[in-house]
Amino acid sequence: MTVAGSGDSAILTTERLLLRRWREEDRVPFRRMNADARVMEFMPSLLAPEESDALVERMERHFGERGFGLMAAELKEGGEFIGYVGLSVPGFDAPFTPAVEIGWRLAAEFWGRGLATEAAREVLRYGFEEVGLGSVVSFTVPENVRSRRVMEKIGMRLVGEFEHPRLPEGHPLRRHVLYRVER
Repeated sequence: MTVAGSGDSAILTTERLLLRRWREEDRVPFRRMNADARVMEFMPSLLAPEESDALVERMERHFGERGFGLMAAELKEGGEFIGYVGLSVPGFDAPFTPAVEIGWRLAAEFWGRGLATEAAREVLRYGFEEVGLGSVVSFTVPENVRSRRVMEKIGMRLVGEFEHPRLPEGHPLRRHVLYRVER
């Protein structure tokens, strides 16, 4: 749809959403989201408030270093923070890295409305047309059907599996499926 601003102030818009840089007031709803067992079902653990804040700081630092990142998502109507959607460079070595990943995490009350798909389509367009990426990956555990459905709806294809190197041998979430889409 549109990109407003430039560089680290870029804002993407969709029919229902604004994707933007993080604000201080996003921290409280983000902490709640990261402490919700439904949202974090396929993550290694719930995040304590200080871990959630540290994640915001890492996402903002990534934006500053790379010129793109995981953006706070808010509803256009009412301005409510709903989670994040964006691009990041995985911070681990795997057979498919270096790569740029598209990812999302939405508060549970916003699931089932097509918001992740709507935002991810715009982020993918931005990644290819504005950032100049040639391909984008995404990954999750095989059981995360909701995220896999979003990946497929935005044109990504299953290309393999891998063991996530940040999780120990035998961890129930270690096995991941890998999706990719080319420009």
